Amino acid sequence: MQTVPANPIRVAVAQAPAEPADLAGNARVAARLVGQAAAAEASLVVLPELFLPAYNPPALADADRTDLLSMEDPRLAPIQETARDNEIHAIVGAAVRVDGRRFIAALHFRPDGGVTDAYHKKNLIAPDESDLFSCGDSDAAITVDDWVFGLGICYDGCFPEHARKAALAGAHAYAIPTAYVHGSDHRRDLYYAARALDNTFYVLTANAVDGPEPWRLSGGSAIYDPEGRPLGRAPVTGEGMVVADLDPKILRETREAHTMLADVQLTRS
Repeated sequence: MQTVPANPIRVAVAQAPAEPADLAGNARVAARLVGQAAAAEASLVVLPELFLPAYNPPALADADRTDLLSMEDPRLAPIQETARDNEIHAIVGAAVRVDGRRFIAALHFRPDGGVTDAYHKKNLIAPDESDLFSCGDSDAAITVDDWVFGLGICYDGCFPEHARKAALAGAHAYAIPTAYVHGSDHRRDLYYAARALDNTFYVLTANAVDGPEPWRLSGGSAIYDPEGRPLGRAPVTGEGMVVADLDPKILRETREAHTMLADVQLTRS
């Protein structure tokens, strides 16, 4: 039986329109959302995929305007300061350049004021992403108050094995920034509910919202319980936030009743 945390944790997912290629402006919006999550007493908040440059492939083609070259970029300072001053963790989507390669990244802002390029998206959608970015090659997780959150980004969550690998490695939840366009709402909602049930863990999805056509994003950010039930969902347009308490008792009871993780481990031994 996998271990579960001792205490509940409050988490949030947040969405807001992002301006293509305006890293400084979007960082200020991100900092405001992080502050709002902290005011709601969340220990962790997740923001959408590529929130800092905005999910807009035409703008992302101009790497000089959209990419972070260092975690010391001064445009990140508002988020760092807000995370530090409010003692909250935040996952924020970005485009980064490392050793000449471009990645879709999840940045981890910590309560100590530091920021880490925590995870690079492994599965890219062709051609809009694969023509611009490289695939990440490592899995990642963060720990917040004894809760382990496996990290993924959007299309990663469409592959059941990605979330399953995180669960088997000890994740209690799956934090996944996303960017689904209008018309893909059914898949947006189904994939991550399924990943929660598949792996009997909580799933946090922060979806990008609004923006210019044909890249208008569909919002609907959500948090799912370990049986795939939504604990809350943001609107499909405009700014929104969902806050929920993750309960170790529910996590334990679900895993005792639905033993997929234990059973798949037994079949591998």
